[in-house]
Amino acid sequence: MDTFRFAQPDMLYLLLVVPVLTVIWILGNRRRRLARERFGDAALLSRLSPDYSPSRMTIKFVIRILALIMAVLTVARPQFGSRLEEVKREGVEVVIALDVSNSMLAADILPSRLERAKQAISQLVDQLREDRIGLILFAGDAYTQIPITNDYLSAKMFLSTAGPDAVSKQGTAIGAAIDLGMRSFTPESDRSKALIIITDGENHEDNAAEKAREAAEKGIVIHAIGIGSPEGSPILVRTGGRNDYLKDSQGNTVISKLDEKGLQEIASIAGGRYVRANNTSIGLNEIYSDIGRMKKSEINAMMYTEYNEQFLIPAALLFLLLVADLLTADRKNNLLRRLGIIARDSKKERK
Repeated sequence: MDTFRFAQPDMLYLLLVVPVLTVIWILGNRRRRLARERFGDAALLSRLSPDYSPSRMTIKFVIRILALIMAVLTVARPQFGSRLEEVKREGVEVVIALDVSNSMLAADILPSRLERAKQAISQLVDQLREDRIGLILFAGDAYTQIPITNDYLSAKMFLSTAGPDAVSKQGTAIGAAIDLGMRSFTPESDRSKALIIITDGENHEDNAAEKAREAAEKGIVIHAIGIGSPEGSPILVRTGGRNDYLKDSQGNTVISKLDEKGLQEIASIAGGRYVRANNTSIGLNEIYSDIGRMKKSEINAMMYTEYNEQFLIPAALLFLLLVADLLTADRKNNLLRRLGIIARDSKKERK
């Protein structure tokens, strides 16, 4: 686990205003420059307004942007781990297999099947305390996105990048996801293990039921969440720089329908539960309630139990930047020049 963290990481979203302010300032500066050029000769304007200094305005803007960044870092509270201990916990191991095939872009579950599933997983991770979690992405094949871990913050970060572009082969290989899921749990462990599959169930790649039997023999419980509608929905994809519905080889719009039968069979074989998702609930909370009743085993994890606050570093830099901002005027400051704080401009510039 990383020794560095932010105690309030959500505050870092405030940094998104930095590029916005930068673009606004660049456009405004360009507009002012063009206005001056239309007004008259640049050399003449310089003599008429000797105290005007574009470079000082740029320096002042940079100082203020850096001050804003330091302010955000201060309130986000950077911390370094100072005490590493082996922590004993009682929990289970949970691996979530998330379908990221193109069919998950269908919008019969709003805002889309995939985005709604990611939101539900993120909310589930927020509730975790003792259990370990892993994430598998699958389409035409399965890939490990997050190995089994107690690092919930990293789990949410990697979850946010999940999408059809994260896999190289399209399709829906549920059997491959189950196979990888079986290999994702801690080997030679008697801890309770649960695999949660979230998919629209359109499996065209392999025999998922056979893999489910193999998982059941190893004591792995498989729950399945069917996301979508039996009536189906077109799949909105981006092609040629614009959004359009996915077409088949004959040019017909593809309609993706929820296939519940296969998912119900998988859950039944592996002793789990099948839940159909809807716009109100994905079903993860119901399934996690079942997982909460599974036998808990002791899990050892190396974790930092104490953290030293480091917010004074950006706070000190913020203070220095604010002082620099006060001493840096938009225009040449004659008072500060007379006091010797700012060097005198050359005679050539003042003529």
